[in-house]
Amino acid sequence: MCGIVGLFLKDLTLQPELGRHLAAMLEVMCDRGPDSAGFAVYSDEHPGRVKMTVRSAGAAWSSAKLVGDLGERLGEAVAHEDHNGHTVLLIPAASVDAARAFIEAGSDWVIVGSGRHMEIFKGVGSPSAVSKNFDLAAMTGTHGIGHTRMATESAVTVDGSHPYSTGLDQCLVHNGSLSNHNDLRRRLIRKGQRFQTENDSEVAAGYLTWRLSEGATLSEALEASLHDLDGFFTFVVGTANGFGVLRDAIACKPAVLAETDQFVAFASEYRALTVLPGIETANVWEPEPATVYFWERAA
Repeated sequence: MCGIVGLFLKDLTLQPELGRHLAAMLEVMCDRGPDSAGFAVYSDEHPGRVKMTVRSAGAAWSSAKLVGDLGERLGEAVAHEDHNGHTVLLIPAASVDAARAFIEAGSDWVIVGSGRHMEIFKGVGSPSAVSKNFDLAAMTGTHGIGHTRMATESAVTVDGSHPYSTGLDQCLVHNGSLSNHNDLRRRLIRKGQRFQTENDSEVAAGYLTWRLSEGATLSEALEASLHDLDGFFTFVVGTANGFGVLRDAIACKPAVLAETDQFVAFASEYRALTVLPGIETANVWEPEPATVYFWERAA
């Protein structure tokens, strides 16, 4: 059992409030997943730069050496922001592959995700504590998704926490379980996809990334997943410009959507939506099985 939330702002004047509302929604979902939590926030881009979120692989952390050594390797200083164990690096777009290779060659830092807009943070412990550790309530942005985890099939680790990102500005949170993820992982590896964990949700994220790389739209990739992924699931997927929701054909995992003139919101349970302003007049409904819902703004 896990809890997932998502918030997409139609009214961009609310961007300063995104983190506060997302944090409140995530906190309500604590009892659905008390072991760990994570979230992705999409905010303004830095022209010519890619945001690469990395986390310390050890208990102690200091980004100073990483930033210094990476800057020396790339031939220019690397701007960054520290977030209590996670660091967001601003990498020149032309140097992303070199930066990734340099970080992956070491053992002190792990790449969590990258994109022009996306930043990802996750950790173990109470979802409320994880949210407070990264000061989610103070973050601004256009949209975000979050996940609280109850680890029923694997160890409680940061690597086991959602969201999972397998492509630029792409991430996924998942409530459910896939039965064919091991076979699908092997097939995707042969197609060039890379995975950091044994988690089935990372396979789902990698599957969508592969479909998109083959020219599919996100809606087409989600529709194809209904045929290629076995199991039961609710997905919330983030992209640079929006987010999508999909439930499997049986739809046994709880899900609810709400829409107003100002926002679209998703949660595993309605009570997580009650913290949002104007929810009393929102259009609220349960998403249909095997139906793709997607909201997007012009790039």
